[in-house]
Amino acid sequence: MDDDEHAAAWRSVGSADGSITLATACRACATDLDIDCLGVTLVVGGELRLLAHVTDERARRLEDAQLTTGEGPCTEAYVRRALVEEADLERAFRRWPAFTQAAAEQRLRSVTALPLTTGHLRVGAVNLYRAAPGLLTARHKALARGYARILALLAVDEHPHLATAEYRPARPGPQGYPPSVHMAAGVLAEAYQLLPDDALARMRAHAFRHDQPLHQTAEHVLTHHTLD
Repeated sequence: MDDDEHAAAWRSVGSADGSITLATACRACATDLDIDCLGVTLVVGGELRLLAHVTDERARRLEDAQLTTGEGPCTEAYVRRALVEEADLERAFRRWPAFTQAAAEQRLRSVTALPLTTGHLRVGAVNLYRAAPGLLTARHKALARGYARILALLAVDEHPHLATAEYRPARPGPQGYPPSVHMAAGVLAEAYQLLPDDALARMRAHAFRHDQPLHQTAEHVLTHHTLD
C-alpha cells in the first residue's frame, strides 16, 4: 500500500464539509478517481449483504443486480480478497452474463472492485463504475486502495455488528440476503410447497426477468403471498 496515496485520500475526505461519514468518503472517492458512480456493499459474517451506500441510481441498479444474480465483481473481490477489474464490460459476457447485461442497460462500460478490509476482518467491497471503457491508472489504483481502507473503517464505525457477527466461510455465488428476502422465500415455499432454495431461486428469476430489485420482489411476496 502506498502510504502517500492513503494520506492523500484522508486529506480529501477530511476536507469535505461536515463530519466524516461513509457517504462523504464515497463522494470524495468518486471525485478523486474521476469515476461516474460507485457502490459499497457490506457482508456480515460472510453471508448477509447490506447495501451501505451508492452515489446514484445506476450504481444502485448494479449493486442490486449482483445480489439478485449472485455474480459480479463485488463477490469476486470479497471472496478473493483482491482487486478485480474489467476494462470493457461489453466483452465480459462469459465472465458475468447477467451483470454485464445490467451494466449495458445503465450505460456503464468498466468496473474496478476492491475488498474492504481492516486488519484480518473482511467487511465487503467497493465497486467503482465508469461510463467509458478502460482501466484505472496505476496512481488511481493506489489511491483507490487508500480509499478502500478508509471506507472499511467507516463501514465498521457505522455498522459495528460487522465486527461481532459470527463468521462463516465465504463461498461462490450470493453471500446471503437481507432478512426480508429470506422471510419472503419462506412464505413462497409454504404457498407453493417448494423447498426454500427453490423458492429463493424463483424469486431471483422473477426479479431479474422484470428488472426489479430483489427486495421489492420480496416485499410483494410478503404482502400478497404470491409472485403474481
